[in-house]
Amino acid sequence: MKEVSLLELLKSGVHFGHQAKNWHPKMKPYIFTMRGGIHIIDLEKTVPMLRQACSFVSGIVAKGGTVLFVTTKRQATEIVKQMADSVGMPSVTQRWIGGTLTNFDNITKLVRRLKDLREKRKSGALDKYTKREQLQFSEEIANLEKLVGGIESLDKLPNAIFMIDIKKDKTALREARKKKIPVVAMADTNVNVDLIDYPIPANDDATKSIKLITTIVAEAVKEGQSKQKLPPTTSDADKAATQETKTDTAAKEEEKNKKEEKK
Repeated sequence: MKEVSLLELLKSGVHFGHQAKNWHPKMKPYIFTMRGGIHIIDLEKTVPMLRQACSFVSGIVAKGGTVLFVTTKRQATEIVKQMADSVGMPSVTQRWIGGTLTNFDNITKLVRRLKDLREKRKSGALDKYTKREQLQFSEEIANLEKLVGGIESLDKLPNAIFMIDIKKDKTALREARKKKIPVVAMADTNVNVDLIDYPIPANDDATKSIKLITTIVAEAVKEGQSKQKLPPTTSDADKAATQETKTDTAAKEEEKNKKEEKK
């Protein structure tokens, strides 16, 4: 993963937590101090935990796995979508549909419907309908794109889920835990860190903090992709075939020589 300094975390406001009155006791080990009624996150604990989370993400992706990026937090949606798209990972940034993970078959039906309508619109198959009906189809496509556009490449349950705010997206968290999908998430001072498999103690409200952490996680995805085993190229396959032919020829020649010696 990209090595991040304490100064970089400080400049992005990663250390700012919530008001002390809104804290969650489970976050106590990750709180450094309190200033002006605001809890300050211990960044010296954030760094190794961020490294651990990224190592996990990279490992999942290196094995061909998928990480689903999730947030419906207003200030985070564009950042998360952009980062997920940049590394070819699915994302949910508009609205979490109940059952996205626990009733995945229904979600795949919506995705198929979206792809089918797009294809029909592109081929002109919808032109036979009235203008009113065509408008309804366009509205349906737009709605489906908002709902499942970010996960249309997801043909099976993700291997992990990355979240910004587990309180805001509690349904997504609950479904992931139910399906035993590992959760990597930012953990502000107001959340129960025990609900996260790979917590990253960090401010989940400030745009700079969200962008920095999400960017680093996306880079971990990229790192994992670079470690994926690629199928052999044509030249590699040709070399392997040539070598196999040579081996077979040598074996046959040796067998022929043995028969002649016996004679």
